[in-house]
Amino acid sequence: MQRRIWVAAAAAAVAASALATPLAWSQAKEIRIAHVYSRTGPLEAYGKQTQTGFMMGLDYATGGTMTINGKKIVVIEKDDQGKPDLGKSLLATAYSDDKVDLAVGPTSSGVALAMLPVAEEYKKILLVEPAVADSITGDKWNKYIFRTGRNSSQDAISNAVALDKPGVTIATLAQDYAFGRDGVKAFKESVKRAKIVHEEYLPATTTDFTAGAQRLIDKLKDQPGRKVIWVIWAGAGNPFKIADLDLKRYGIEIATGGNILPAMAAYKQFPGMEGATYYYFGIPKNPVNEALVAQHYKQFKTPPDFFTAGGFAAAMAVATALKKTNGDTNTEKLISTMEGMSFDTPKGKMTFRKEDHQAMQSMYHFKIKVDPAFAWGVPELVHEIKPEEMQVPIRNKR
Repeated sequence: MQRRIWVAAAAAAVAASALATPLAWSQAKEIRIAHVYSRTGPLEAYGKQTQTGFMMGLDYATGGTMTINGKKIVVIEKDDQGKPDLGKSLLATAYSDDKVDLAVGPTSSGVALAMLPVAEEYKKILLVEPAVADSITGDKWNKYIFRTGRNSSQDAISNAVALDKPGVTIATLAQDYAFGRDGVKAFKESVKRAKIVHEEYLPATTTDFTAGAQRLIDKLKDQPGRKVIWVIWAGAGNPFKIADLDLKRYGIEIATGGNILPAMAAYKQFPGMEGATYYYFGIPKNPVNEALVAQHYKQFKTPPDFFTAGGFAAAMAVATALKKTNGDTNTEKLISTMEGMSFDTPKGKMTFRKEDHQAMQSMYHFKIKVDPAFAWGVPELVHEIKPEEMQVPIRNKR
């Protein structure tokens, strides 16, 4: 009788083990990554490009196998809709319920700032791409945060290269949230020789720019010398409609950074306009960018865009780190591996700065050329601004 009870108990234990083992075994054989991004919402176009680039990057980095050291890469996608509270909740669910090893995203700076404490609470890496606000790797940063996307200071310093000259008067136009305000703050700190006379902030959903444009004109029209409105804008709305107010009559120019190709259709109105960009498919010359461009044309019949390159860069960072750890997803091991790590991207080599985990990277000073073969204003390279040319501040409190 005792033997029968032991056998039954043993059988039950084996059965229970059989039920539990497949999940545990499968997770042990997987690298689970959450990608939290704006699949819908105001920044939908940016989010979808990032997702495309991220999956293409993983495919490229793994030679099409989607495995590293025998472990299958599983990407779990979540739509934050551009809402901070939702992004925060989705990341917590990814870490706790989905048992992801690390997360990538989000698209919006506001969502990213809500998500940073979650990464710290669960002691898991959040690789930020493409949210831009300086505070993400600045005063809101923690050691679990890495960023492949450029930050506001990199945007600002590179754009200042084009505009910061004696005798230039600048007014800024930006969205009234973290991306816009951090961007203008960094731009002001980067401008040493030009004069900034006004900052105009408008709601992110603005479609009628008339009132804001009139305030900008009033601040600039009587200024001597070169007069420029520097625009920093993301998502919906076309701030370049301010040109309809006949800026030329007042001798006022528009300047801005790079953007996605559909938004750059408006740049065709401004031949010769200068600025700096994170990426344009025709600028970097390296094997990774060649692979991205070729694959994107093959799959979509179009060139890769601004945020596609960012997603690809994030994938390259993740794959490089995991190859170095032989597929080990232990968070502390990944952090020590990624601090100071260099990795190849469509923009060339990036390196995670040890102090704040911001990726140091090139930016591109451009001048717009109008080419009938393209539906957008083509940013022609003036100068590659390399990482060592930019004194990007360390803004955290580590």
